Amino acid sequence: MANKLNIVEAVNQALMNEMEKDETVIVYGEDVGVEGGVFRATVDLQKKFGKERAFDTPLAESAIVGTAVGMAINGLKPVVEMQFMGFSYPAFNQIISHVARMRNRSRGRYTLPMVIRAPYGGGIRALEHHSESTEALYAHIPGLKVVIPSTPYDTKGLLIAAIRDPDPVIFLEPKRIYRAFRQEVPEEAYGLPISKAKVVEEGEDITIITWGAMVRDVQKASEMVKDKGIYPEVIDLRTISPMDRESFINSVKKTGRAIIVHEAPKTLGVGAEIVSIINEKAFLYLEAPPTRVTGFDTTFPLPRGEKHYIPSPERIAKTIEDVVKF
Repeated sequence: MANKLNIVEAVNQALMNEMEKDETVIVYGEDVGVEGGVFRATVDLQKKFGKERAFDTPLAESAIVGTAVGMAINGLKPVVEMQFMGFSYPAFNQIISHVARMRNRSRGRYTLPMVIRAPYGGGIRALEHHSESTEALYAHIPGLKVVIPSTPYDTKGLLIAAIRDPDPVIFLEPKRIYRAFRQEVPEEAYGLPISKAKVVEEGEDITIITWGAMVRDVQKASEMVKDKGIYPEVIDLRTISPMDRESFINSVKKTGRAIIVHEAPKTLGVGAEIVSIINEKAFLYLEAPPTRVTGFDTTFPLPRGEKHYIPSPERIAKTIEDVVKF
């Protein structure tokens, strides 16, 4: 049986499914328990599973992640929430020094089956530190998996896979599209493979690689250029680390052109890594330079400026045309 859910509801259902199935799964973070989270993604978990398995914490991200390390080593499966991605930086020391290294440090004796959830990205007219899109920081660290869904169906399947994974996963939820649309999502638990991209649209003229909230904007841009006889192939990467390289390498070999679209700043972003991979693995197939459409190398602006910062369908469509005409 399936219901039409949005992304917030898909997160909630994934947590419900796994907490029912496995009593070692616990959920906690700032306002996660009584209120059900600032976006209500954890609503009713405390009511159903009690205060020992779904609870609130002090405003101390380092302590939230640090306690999860100890819990995970000792047999629990903590799913902790950073209220916004920009709030995860106080926990950076714990994530880099302990979460990412425990398997290597113990030569495989200890693993950390834990998930760090965080709403990420802009577009909701939020305050400073609330609109971060710095997935490249975490993707750069060996030992961490970084997952970013773009649909309710993928959100549930990837979050369940992340909870079941024996290693730590940074799970970034694109809050701009938390409630943007609904999709049929099975009630029963299911997992989707981490590190496997998805071809959202098949095409022949250019490959567009993207993830998170930008997938919908790329699809809008794709519709714009189809009127001009350009048919893009759109790839939703879904997992930033480990990255499904074969998906876009094979696509670029077919189309001969590539654009990477992400909301994060351009310099040293994930798009730069993808361009490098394309140049290494598909250079002789290229008919134009791989190109990036990104945010800017500035701090994310306050509400009045965010529409100028986030790549728009119009900016993406213009770049598609320019690359195809090169």
